[in-house]
Amino acid sequence: MKWRILVLLSIAELLGMALWFSASAVTPTLETEWHLSDSGKAWLTMSVQIGFVVGAFLSALLNVSDIFNARYVFSLSAFIGAIFNGAIGLFVNSIEPALVLRFLTGVCLAGVYPPGMKIMASWFKLDRGMAIGVLVGALTVGAASPHLLKALGSLNWRELMLTASILSIIASLICLVFVKDGPYYDQGATFDWRYIGRSLDNQGVRLANSGYLGHMWELYAVWTWIPIFLFESFKNSGIANSATWSALSSFAVIGVGGIGCVLAGILADRYGRTTITIVSMVISGSCCILAGMLFGNYPIVLFILCLIWGFTVISDSAQFSASITELGDPDYVGTALTLQTCMGFLLTMVSIRLIPVFVNWLSWHWAFSLLAIGPFFGVLSMYRLKRLPVSAKIGGERKQSNF
Repeated sequence: MKWRILVLLSIAELLGMALWFSASAVTPTLETEWHLSDSGKAWLTMSVQIGFVVGAFLSALLNVSDIFNARYVFSLSAFIGAIFNGAIGLFVNSIEPALVLRFLTGVCLAGVYPPGMKIMASWFKLDRGMAIGVLVGALTVGAASPHLLKALGSLNWRELMLTASILSIIASLICLVFVKDGPYYDQGATFDWRYIGRSLDNQGVRLANSGYLGHMWELYAVWTWIPIFLFESFKNSGIANSATWSALSSFAVIGVGGIGCVLAGILADRYGRTTITIVSMVISGSCCILAGMLFGNYPIVLFILCLIWGFTVISDSAQFSASITELGDPDYVGTALTLQTCMGFLLTMVSIRLIPVFVNWLSWHWAFSLLAIGPFFGVLSMYRLKRLPVSAKIGGERKQSNF
């Protein structure tokens, strides 16, 4: 039964989060049709992210995923988000109402991603890292899909937005009808807005969140800017059709992370989440520095390095969330996961915005190197967590005095 839930919930999560990914695919078309400025393009992307942060904070504050059944929260959020997103494709002809509707879509998505992780955790215990890894891996492939669409050719943007909404409605129905609560599902929570503060008093949870924040400082900045980085590098290397090759390369670099999530989950369940997250962040942080050194030269070598980067930059993501489900209060797992994603996505807005500033200051040769600060602090946090007795609660942890 749990393997069927694994497949169905991963599909539902991917289809529901299609509302987020659709914006990346339509922005180039809207730039021409709506005469968007660089600021308008940035806000079209950022509005859904801001909405997600607001929605996640309110959901965590009100304990929504713990007071109400997470399946119902997921289904209702995916359905309402589809309405907001579909309205853009049906009625909107300018940037201003689109920003409002994208913001509201983001608020709804806060009721899709974290509750999905809580549902998945209710079905898996010893292999929880693998299960949540599959879930995040599905989202990673979805995040890569707009770059494939761009490489294959332009689509009618209204049809694409409506298609994303239809997929989200299907996700809502899958979760409502076919997904059930698992044997480890807890719903004994009562409303307690102070739990946010209490969860951060838990040293294990606090360190896992710190590791997650270091990871997120790097992740979305890389996902957002790697297509531009590869395009500029390929163009400087004299590669013909640089736009097409950079789009295909970006799809591969981001999409390979889906495999990384699953493999890291399997290894984390066996060797420990702290160990796998530390290894992942050491490799991805090193890539932050090495990638710029290859800018404009050796395109094949650069592509291979970026594949390694894409594999490791997301591979550890699910393990921070899995750790929270094991270290926190079982009655407030949904709140803890939602708070974690809220803080992480809030931080990404800073690092995403800083990359073009770093490019102006340092050029592409060194701009990404400053992202290595995140993995550095993430490694320190997870190493400290590994040394604590409480880490024995985390799946797959094996105490090694010499680590």
